[in-house]
Amino acid sequence: MKDQGFAADPQHSPLSVGIIGGGIAGSTIALRLAELGIEVELFEEGSSLVNGPPICHLHAGGNLYREISDEQCLTLLKQSIETLKVFPHTTNIRPTVVAIPQHDAGQPDALQPRLTQLQAAYRQLVNEDVGNRVLGNPEHYFKLYDRAAMELLRCQPNPVTPTRLDDWMIPVAKHLELDKFKYPMVLVQEYGWSVFRLAATANLALDRLPSCQVHTRSRVVKVNQEANLRWSIEFEQYDSASQQSQRLSTQVDYLVNACGFQTGVIDDLAKLKRQRLVEFKAAYVTRWLECEGVWPEVIFHGERGTPDGMAQLTPYPDGFFQLHGMTEDITLFREGLVASTPDSAQPKLAERFIRKLTTGWQTEDIHLRSQRAISHIARFVPAYESATIGGKPLFGAQQIPGDDATLRAADISFDGHRYARTEIVKASSALSAADSILEKLQRDGLITLKSGSESQKNAFPVTSSLSHHEVESKAIELAIEREYPEALAKTLSYPLA
Repeated sequence: MKDQGFAADPQHSPLSVGIIGGGIAGSTIALRLAELGIEVELFEEGSSLVNGPPICHLHAGGNLYREISDEQCLTLLKQSIETLKVFPHTTNIRPTVVAIPQHDAGQPDALQPRLTQLQAAYRQLVNEDVGNRVLGNPEHYFKLYDRAAMELLRCQPNPVTPTRLDDWMIPVAKHLELDKFKYPMVLVQEYGWSVFRLAATANLALDRLPSCQVHTRSRVVKVNQEANLRWSIEFEQYDSASQQSQRLSTQVDYLVNACGFQTGVIDDLAKLKRQRLVEFKAAYVTRWLECEGVWPEVIFHGERGTPDGMAQLTPYPDGFFQLHGMTEDITLFREGLVASTPDSAQPKLAERFIRKLTTGWQTEDIHLRSQRAISHIARFVPAYESATIGGKPLFGAQQIPGDDATLRAADISFDGHRYARTEIVKASSALSAADSILEKLQRDGLITLKSGSESQKNAFPVTSSLSHHEVESKAIELAIEREYPEALAKTLSYPLA
């Protein structure tokens, strides 16, 4: 979040903003505006907020994605730091290991200039504001391990509680087939992120903000801009008690389209064109009861879309791990990446993906793809073959503005009159999108913003008042409601000095 100390001028006439979509983007923007006293109406088709693609990683530097630019990585670093400051109870604090298999074309030396650049940027941010020190000591942002170092760590006992960077590498050294990798390996302060604690934070905070009216189980069916530039919104709201829907309408001064992969639907209703991609993805919930030691996240680089695609092992409490395998048989799907057309801003996913999004997965499909994910990880961690399916997949569809499927740092675009569309690819970009909307509202003369030295805590007084206990408790409740293991909502935190 930019350090501009936004505050709405109370003497200005009230502004109303309609936000369509209650995912991480829509909910974050609603929080940002409502905390300032701006009147917000938030529309979400689901029964609760932030229930979309499988968020599991903060991307504090984008080191998972060697194909993206250094500029995108620096943007993700800054956005992640701001996000950690606003949502401190949502992070799983443990580092990430990046390993390059022998069969991969990449070279470890190619990673080091970017890591050094990110470390320098993080150091500078901490020098400017000690409050930015949310990824540990900048001098410990990353560490390299050659083959000899890994052999030495392999002989050490697994620590019960990691207190040093080396402690995190011990279980990795013990379980990887070291001959299968290039060196050095990298350990970097990339943290995990809990989608359930994010959801809990949004649901709890917005429920306490009188300036925000949340319409859940509400599907927007029509938007129209009047001659006075105000937007009328018609929506169908489902009542679970009567099991019937009623059609309602409202008017707002400004419209924010935050519909995620369905952003093009609202663009079409608003008669505004936009080029974009939509990609369906899934991650798999597994349990490894034979797990020894406290594991970091481990990324095994690989060529996307091939049988050797990147593998990602993400730890949670109680022996649960979330798995990605960037192959078409695991996380990616054949025909799962689709583009918009000149006739519609909404890319059309195949019906089999729509069924997954609306009615869930078939049991045999869960079993097949989860087992493939386990086997993919076991190529590098042989003992992982004993892992079992731990629950249904985390899944969703992700929009990407433009036509570059590798884009990772994007936030918002503006179109027409009093219309914004969020286009975040990574959840850490949501705060940047919210600030961009505030700047646009001021440029358009719709609000007056007072500049100052306001801290993030003061910018989000209601959000920051939430305790870790109530966030985690609500997150566990949401996990159970969404039929996922409680462990995915629990905190995994081992901060280092």
